Amino acid sequence: MAIALIFCLIFARLFYVQLVWGRELKYKATDQWNREIPVIASRGLITDANGEILAGNITTYSVFLRPNAVENAEYTATVLSGLFSVDPQAVLEKINGGKVSEITVARQVSKESVEKLVSYSLPGVYYSRDNTRQYTYNDALCQVLGFTANDGSGLSGLEKYYNNILSGTNGEISYTTDIVGIETENPVVVYSEAKSGDKISLTIDIDIQLAAEEAMRRAYVSSGAKSVSCIVLNPSNFDVLAMVNYPSYDLNDVPRDDMETLNALSRNSVVCDIYEPGSTFKIVTAAANIEEHLRGNSKAFSNSYIFNGSRTRTVDSTKIKCWSDHSNGKHSNQTLAEALNNSCNPCFTDIALSLGKDTFYDYLNSFGFGNVTGLDFSGEALGMLVPQALVRDCDLARIGFGQTVAVTGIQLACAAAAAVNGGNYYTPHLLKSVTLSNGKTQKYNPVLKYKPVSEKASRTLAAMLEGVVTEGSGKKAYIEGYKVGGKTGTAQKYEDGHVASGKYVSSFVGFFPADKPEYLALIIVDEPQGTYYGSAVAAPVAKEIFEDIISIKNIQPYN
Repeated sequence: MAIALIFCLIFARLFYVQLVWGRELKYKATDQWNREIPVIASRGLITDANGEILAGNITTYSVFLRPNAVENAEYTATVLSGLFSVDPQAVLEKINGGKVSEITVARQVSKESVEKLVSYSLPGVYYSRDNTRQYTYNDALCQVLGFTANDGSGLSGLEKYYNNILSGTNGEISYTTDIVGIETENPVVVYSEAKSGDKISLTIDIDIQLAAEEAMRRAYVSSGAKSVSCIVLNPSNFDVLAMVNYPSYDLNDVPRDDMETLNALSRNSVVCDIYEPGSTFKIVTAAANIEEHLRGNSKAFSNSYIFNGSRTRTVDSTKIKCWSDHSNGKHSNQTLAEALNNSCNPCFTDIALSLGKDTFYDYLNSFGFGNVTGLDFSGEALGMLVPQALVRDCDLARIGFGQTVAVTGIQLACAAAAAVNGGNYYTPHLLKSVTLSNGKTQKYNPVLKYKPVSEKASRTLAAMLEGVVTEGSGKKAYIEGYKVGGKTGTAQKYEDGHVASGKYVSSFVGFFPADKPEYLALIIVDEPQGTYYGSAVAAPVAKEIFEDIISIKNIQPYN
């Protein structure tokens, strides 16, 4: 009986080893008798809308070591240390440790370093080609493009968002070796080809991007601001033509050893951060009023309606004041167009309260507030909008002129574009097309999300906003011979629920040609020192960018 039991145990063990454990043992045996050299796939290119390379590759090499095949451990560790600036003692310990079959000595080393390595003919040491990402314009678009890890995978920005498209598939070269990993006299070589990643083309126009980068750099220096940012859109389809955040960093010299600094500098603030927009938000309030008037809503004000000139409104026992003391007489009695010119807060309080919570919130939702725009970029913020069920009249009054609401730059730019482009709200996008390894191209088609206002309302508003630039608070964005529209904004910042003394966000959203917009720019200057009004700080920057676009695209003056 005992002998039968022993035979049963032996057969059970044999069954387990052959059928259950067999695959793993076979793999281990094969690994002992083969050496694999990885063939790293070339990462897909990233280009701008015109085919200019923004992110490409340069050929570099990775160096590996098989401890079992090393003949002189100390000499090998010393040579590798001298060539690749690695700790010789650490290498020596790994060689002698006997715990791993292969060690990665260095990645992304130059051809010259590999040629020196070859001259030493070190047994057990070999290399393979890999790729190092190279960015043509250094710090330009750094928060948008993002960067890659040492193994070539995307870590941030579009490099991460589109990593599956860009990364490709690695291959390998396999050689037969003896039990200690030394290549046999007549090795069997098996080559598995790498598949390159696909190319992506962006909507970014690098010429416009560089012009915007330079304008924002100057604004950062001249204003003494904490940071500055900008987005340039094509209002007809919401192509992102430029996106700038400053200060920035060099993509070819990423500060990987200082994660706090890297996290701060690599953050795409126009997408991921929120702020109180102030008077630029009046574009949305005005659009809602104009549309409701056209629809016959008796609570909406006509374009010729004269608003009360009082500086103060009292709502829910809360006093809401205009930024101006009204002493110059301009704010006395004014139409909607004049209220936009003067950026008079009480007029927009009147509009929001008159339209009412339900109607006004319908427009806020259709203009995309309180939700992401759907931009193809990770980490987009929702913004902050008081829940409709909880909003009080005093909240509604403040939202009307851009307080008690927080937005992202991309949200506001898209809302403004929809308000002036004929009333079409598209999903904004950075991807223009993908070119597959077989040469076929897949193009991105604009997606219409909402129709917040009619074309007639949109054209009426655009004409009013042109007046803001020709005769109102946006005069410093005026360009002789060109129809520019826009709206200024100046908002106080809050800290711990209280107004932060002396801290403002200055902004301007502008577009041209005003009667058929092709370019829209939002400028945000965070905590400028000294002069802080959007009319003085942000509007002139938009003018610079528009003038550069006019020059780049050879746009003729309006006749």
